[in-house]
Amino acid sequence: MHVVLDYRREDLPAWLTRLRPHAALLPSTVAETFGYTLSEMLALGVPVIATRRGAFIERLRDRPGHRLVEARAEAVLEAIHGLLESPPVPLPPSPQRDLAAMVADYQDLLPTAPRPFALSAAAGATAQRDAATVALDRLEGEARKLRERLRATLEEADRRAAWARQEAATAAERLHWARQLEALLGRERAQFAQLARQHEALQQQHAQALAEAGERLARSEALVAELRRWVEAVSAQRDAFERERNAILASTSWKLTAPLRVARRAAGRALTRLRFRLARLGQLAARGRRSLHTRGLRGTLARLLCEFRRPPQPAIQVRAARPERNHELGDLAFPACAEPLASIIIPAYNHLDHTLHCLRSLLAHPQTTPFEVIVVDDCGQDATAELLPRIPNLVFHRNAENLGFIGACNQGARLARGRHLVFLNNDTEVQDGWLDALLATFAEVPDAGLVGAKLVYPDGRLQEAGGIVFSDGSGWNYGRFDDPADPRYNFVREVDYCSGAAIAIPRELFETLGGFDAHYAPAYYEDTDLAMRVRAAGRRVLYQPRAVVVHFEGVTSGTDTASGTKRYQVVNQAKFLARWREVLAMHPPPGTDILLAREHRRPRQVLVIDATTPQPDQDSGSLRLCNLLRLLREEGCQVSFFADNRAWVDGYSARLQQQGVEVWWHPWIAHPIDWLAEHGQRFDTVIVSRHYVLSGYLDALRQHAPQARIVFDTVDLHYLREQREAELAGSEELRRCAARTRERELALVRQADLTLVVSPYEKELLEREAPGSRVAILSNVHEVHGCRRPFAARADLVFVGGFQHPPNVDAVIWFCDEVLPRIRARDPSIRFHIVGSKAPERVALLGRREGVVFHGFVPEIEPFMDGCRIAVAPLRYGAGVKGKVNMSMSYGQPVVATPMAVEGMHLAPGRDVLVADEPEAFAEAVLRLYHDPQLWQELSAAGLANVRRHFSFEAARTSVRQILDAPRR
Repeated sequence: MHVVLDYRREDLPAWLTRLRPHAALLPSTVAETFGYTLSEMLALGVPVIATRRGAFIERLRDRPGHRLVEARAEAVLEAIHGLLESPPVPLPPSPQRDLAAMVADYQDLLPTAPRPFALSAAAGATAQRDAATVALDRLEGEARKLRERLRATLEEADRRAAWARQEAATAAERLHWARQLEALLGRERAQFAQLARQHEALQQQHAQALAEAGERLARSEALVAELRRWVEAVSAQRDAFERERNAILASTSWKLTAPLRVARRAAGRALTRLRFRLARLGQLAARGRRSLHTRGLRGTLARLLCEFRRPPQPAIQVRAARPERNHELGDLAFPACAEPLASIIIPAYNHLDHTLHCLRSLLAHPQTTPFEVIVVDDCGQDATAELLPRIPNLVFHRNAENLGFIGACNQGARLARGRHLVFLNNDTEVQDGWLDALLATFAEVPDAGLVGAKLVYPDGRLQEAGGIVFSDGSGWNYGRFDDPADPRYNFVREVDYCSGAAIAIPRELFETLGGFDAHYAPAYYEDTDLAMRVRAAGRRVLYQPRAVVVHFEGVTSGTDTASGTKRYQVVNQAKFLARWREVLAMHPPPGTDILLAREHRRPRQVLVIDATTPQPDQDSGSLRLCNLLRLLREEGCQVSFFADNRAWVDGYSARLQQQGVEVWWHPWIAHPIDWLAEHGQRFDTVIVSRHYVLSGYLDALRQHAPQARIVFDTVDLHYLREQREAELAGSEELRRCAARTRERELALVRQADLTLVVSPYEKELLEREAPGSRVAILSNVHEVHGCRRPFAARADLVFVGGFQHPPNVDAVIWFCDEVLPRIRARDPSIRFHIVGSKAPERVALLGRREGVVFHGFVPEIEPFMDGCRIAVAPLRYGAGVKGKVNMSMSYGQPVVATPMAVEGMHLAPGRDVLVADEPEAFAEAVLRLYHDPQLWQELSAAGLANVRRHFSFEAARTSVRQILDAPRR
């Protein structure tokens, strides 16, 4: 209902146009003679609801579309409600009577003919003339008025005609809208009917499901009752068996046959070891025959020497001497440091001889890290305050009162200028590289918050390799009294805490956390509490084995927990437990196996075995394995690794340890079978690379790690590569070797819980040749570096590959013999760079040819990836995904390759890579790409996109999760 007050007559059409009423209500209760509003509504074509009064009856009685109602509220409401069921349609405007018609009506009612009367002729003429003049004036005035009214009427008529046309258009729109609503209503009704039918069907299904659930519940209850009876029966049998077993164990015959049982177990272990050795010998014989055929006798002997030469073993040499009671400063002086990266804070309370010994060790083992040294004397009674201020560039501070260990450390932190704070006990002696190793950890692990050192006793035994906190708040120095060279203590590991005797923490983080908490004053549990707060802040607490510090434990506080400062170790344990009770509930209880307790944050234990330690800068397979180990760590796994040759490889083994991998080597793993017998029970998953490695370990793994899923990582299908090599060489002997390899490899595929391949092609091949086996794709994994130099800043061609892999040897020789001469004949400026380790002499000799540069192994590959214009992959046989192609593309370096080199890599020839098989076509592709900047840029961008999509870490993460969740057979 719209109510508009105080409007002008001429505004009414505009109001009605805006309001678009369904009807006009004229609820008059008294009789009207004409009704102006009714006339306006009729003229505008608005349907009218009016009361049966006066002129309304006469004017609306014979007009369709309008409604007359009794002058009662109920009748009016009934008429209005009727609009909901049947909305009125706008009516055509009623024609309006013009002024002439109205004048004619008045003339009919009031005739104006003059009455005759007598006048003289002159008077009559004068009178007539005067009357005519007056009449003429009057008529002219009336004519003017009539013309004005006519003009106004015409304008009003035009306005009303425009309004009528607008109303007609609005009526058409409403009619269309009404029809749309009617159609929509029809569809809604149909949908409602359908939903009603579905609801009825669902109700029936629900009723049926309830009935079935009731039946299943009844069966379940019956089954539970039966299981209870079965459990009771089994328990009774168990009790009877226990009694019988105890009787047997107590019998004389059992005691007499004990040697036989021992001999049987020994025979079983010996048999497992014998099978292992036989499998190894069989694989060595097969590989030896093949090597003789491909490498010749000289090459085979060289390979055997490399295989069995045991590199020198790492050793942790601790050089520590008891502090002398010599208080002569001598040349003890620290270099000036304007901008220290580290502030070494040493709290001291008496024991000046130990403090001087610690300071001398800092100078005896220089670091690359710029540092300052701050000694805080906590009101000791010896000569510390007298002597230490004399040491050049040493920051010395003496507390006004004894603040204890916590207060002294916090005071030293306030004086520090370094980006990192390093807290070091005064009863310590640092070793080579300790500080550099601590601080490097923060650069290598971005979310590291606190890093602790390996603490060693002066006699060389291990004191602590990170700490473990149990659920009752008690702590354990992991590795105490053990050998510090043991592999279990030589990899970067997340720990519960690190002893405050040698720890590093970013100064900003330390200040944010409020430093060591005085709640634990004077000492003990402040370092454990700090580690918990670091972790609560979202940072990690790490143990760094390369930072070795000798700790003369107990010098400052003694070892008796019943007296002196040491007694606070017991007192503060209760405080610590009260504060962190909810968090500690997730920690292992005391008595948990220590190897499991140390990794309670990483409950998934994964063992990885490969032929050798991966060397990622040497070959593609090693790079893939290193990245797999990294992904396993990122997925929360504790990863252990040993190579089948059990060799420590200088640089590479340590690199894995720094990545958080527990690496085992000889002599710590004297025999793999014995090691598996000791450690196999702790692994959930075992991944073994290459068929000739798994063949020796499969039986032992099933025996000593029966709970673990066995994952066979083919790296590439060896038998496929050997088949193709045999076809290329036309050798019957190589075909027989390939057939034997195929038989062994497919047998392992069938026995493994999961087999990994690197390409969809190999997955489809195994699904055909070993139906029923579980196969997953884990391809190469690469960092995406991006294109860092443009086309014009590059020159030459490059090949990268390890030459212990025969297909790479064949590839570079074929390229230098058949393809490169054709290229240089048209562009002599192009050179070919050969990069790769373990190259045989015939490959090295290629460097003597014009336009060929042999580099061999290079420690840094980036200059070739960023500087050479094109990478070539002229492989004529092989299998798997080619890491050299992935690597070049990850740097935005376009590739020209053979079809074999891009197999299974999701590459489209001409869009992502140029592909050619014959020498002439290969040379033509290289030259075209070498001289076409636009094509080069297109291939560079497409190659980068391909690596991101298929070979990045994110792409591989799904496959790694599939490995960890694979069911056992």
